[in-house]
Amino acid sequence: MPTNEQRRAAAKRKLERRLQRHAQQARRRRILAIVAGSVVAVVVVAAALGTLWYRSHRQHATQASAPGSSPTTPASGAPGAMPAAAPSIPSLPPFTPSPSVGANCQYPPSPQPADKPVKPPRSGKIPTDPATVSVSMMTNQGPVGLLLANNESPCTVNSFVSLAEQNFFDGTGCHRLTTAPTLGVLQCGDPSGHGTGGPGYQFADEYPTDQYPPNDPALDQPVRYPRGTLAMANAGPNTNGSQFFLVYRDSQLPPKYTVFGTIQDDGLATLDKIARQGVAGGGEDGPPAVKVTITSVRLD
Repeated sequence: MPTNEQRRAAAKRKLERRLQRHAQQARRRRILAIVAGSVVAVVVVAAALGTLWYRSHRQHATQASAPGSSPTTPASGAPGAMPAAAPSIPSLPPFTPSPSVGANCQYPPSPQPADKPVKPPRSGKIPTDPATVSVSMMTNQGPVGLLLANNESPCTVNSFVSLAEQNFFDGTGCHRLTTAPTLGVLQCGDPSGHGTGGPGYQFADEYPTDQYPPNDPALDQPVRYPRGTLAMANAGPNTNGSQFFLVYRDSQLPPKYTVFGTIQDDGLATLDKIARQGVAGGGEDGPPAVKVTITSVRLD
């Protein structure tokens, strides 16, 4: 039989083991609490940093998508950059053919007489086949290959081809370069070199204008004319003549400028070279710093 002293010693050891277990459990609880608190703190800090980054990124994106004032537009025949617009600019509408496309192309005299003798193109029904027409435009700065969209804007292509076959563009300059944040184009096709000249006739707008109902408010809202677009300059509705512009950077314009083709890779390389030289005298809109002259425009 254990003595009283032995029983007291055993009870003491048992108590010590119990107190030790309690102490260990308490230490584990404290460690878990510290770890949990650290995790919560890290999550809170990460969330705060994420919120600050999002707000900063959103503010930067908003500022970047809303450039300042656009350049002044010349008096005639020149596309002008839209005012600061919403961050999301829609693309050009998809082309939907209709029976009216090329059905009755007319080229009445324009108020401005021809700056270079030329005959108006044939009028009436213009075939939309072939769908595309390949053209080589040579300039003193390099080649500019073009692919005309005869299936989308046949009246415009008919006029451009007629002018090319009459050597109308030969020896003419590209009088305007725009390097604004929302407009990057080189404008050509004016024999006078001042932005007011033309062939002595005018004709109606085609794609993309014809994809909207008349007087649609959307015609006054900017859309994205992508890099590589070939389009007509004008002085108002249905005043197309000989001036056209080449888009070397995605640009924002109302869909009131007839698109009649695309620019080939060699042409984009030439345009990039011209654009890098900037505008004469600085600024974002005016004559290109390097002289650009069209030497020939020929059908391939």
